[in-house]
Amino acid sequence: GAAFVAAASYRGPGNNDTRSNKALPILLWWSGSLFPHFPGDTERIDCPRGSCLVTRSRRAARHRRTKALIFYGTDFRAYEAPLPRLPHQTWALFHEESPMNNYVLSHLPGIQLFNYTATFRRESDYPLTLQWLPGAGYLRGPAVPLAEKDAWRQKGYAPVLYMQSHCDVPSDRDRYVRELMKYIQVDSYGKCLHNRELPSERLRDTSTATTEDSEFMAFIARYKFHLALENAICDDYMTEKLWRPMHLGAVPVYRGSPAVRDWMPNNLSIILIDDFDSPRELAKYLDFLDKNGEEYLKYLEYKNVGGIKNQFLVESLERREWGVNDMTLPNYLNGFECFICDRENTRIKEEQEHKKSRGKIPAPRPRIAQFKHMGCPMPTPGFGSVEDLSKGDSWKEMWLQDYWQSLDQGEALTAMIHRNESHQGRFWDYMHEIFLKRMRQH
Repeated sequence: GAAFVAAASYRGPGNNDTRSNKALPILLWWSGSLFPHFPGDTERIDCPRGSCLVTRSRRAARHRRTKALIFYGTDFRAYEAPLPRLPHQTWALFHEESPMNNYVLSHLPGIQLFNYTATFRRESDYPLTLQWLPGAGYLRGPAVPLAEKDAWRQKGYAPVLYMQSHCDVPSDRDRYVRELMKYIQVDSYGKCLHNRELPSERLRDTSTATTEDSEFMAFIARYKFHLALENAICDDYMTEKLWRPMHLGAVPVYRGSPAVRDWMPNNLSIILIDDFDSPRELAKYLDFLDKNGEEYLKYLEYKNVGGIKNQFLVESLERREWGVNDMTLPNYLNGFECFICDRENTRIKEEQEHKKSRGKIPAPRPRIAQFKHMGCPMPTPGFGSVEDLSKGDSWKEMWLQDYWQSLDQGEALTAMIHRNESHQGRFWDYMHEIFLKRMRQH
């Protein structure tokens, strides 16, 4: 997670909740390491509709006042989930990281374990879609003048930059880039497909940091095109790989969220890999833009005054209540906590009214997350089809297996909850049962 900036203890916007701490509903962060935003183990938060206690102390797990458990997606393991699942508790999912970190959540049985979600997808309850975009102003950052980029080209630098040190990923991006390199010069400085050294020791040190080191930024801004391929493919999963080159005025050559166009500042700001039939066709187009400055500059027109034409993008940035690297706004962890706190206080009131009315007023209906709160497609090869891959291909062995085994894990945990299992150790028996059932079906 990028935006876990330790802010001063955040209490919330305040309310007129007069209950003492001993009477408040409790929210338990099941992933204790993700409790960076409070000094102690437990803290009162004051949200718009009421207050709650938030804690990381697992001793509270079975407390009758503990109304919600919050899980961090990357740390959520089906075989370690707290059982039995108590009927008075909701489960909330906070997952702003890559789908590859936990494919259990990309399948229906996995995501349906949760009642509330905060994910990168716009359909989730508390969307974190633009978590890597500080604001519209970030996109307007000035570009390096074309004459300077062309001078850089004369010195032998490539038109295209690739910089990746995380190589074995579900999107299988290196396989695509390797093929593209046959048709156009690509300078690759990271560990993956490495073919060029950064010019100074200092840049070599800063290149691996996620901070926006100014000397490093100035260096990569001289490239006309940045290969921007996410590590996993899912709707609305967009990271700094997309936004940073746009900020620097280097045109992203992008593969990632299939819905990325919805969020772009105008109709001509990125080049989508999947618009081209082959790496060779893409290379031809990049070569054309490299040689035709006027055509190339059309991709940077969103930086001009009034250049951001997409109202959906502008409104989404204005509407979100959390900030990115902005100390004047709550961060999205605090925001999601208050979202849950408000929902739980509402649920308590509805349950009390149901009891008081002796059943005339219906009990609140449980909310269950839907597939589109996260659901991500099966990984596919970066280039070519699965049939073309050799038998021992490591990508196939690793990611296809991980994706489908994650489905089984979600199903196993779901079955355990339905049968009110209380012993985690039985998880692998359930997995084995599912495996045998599938073998019989085939």
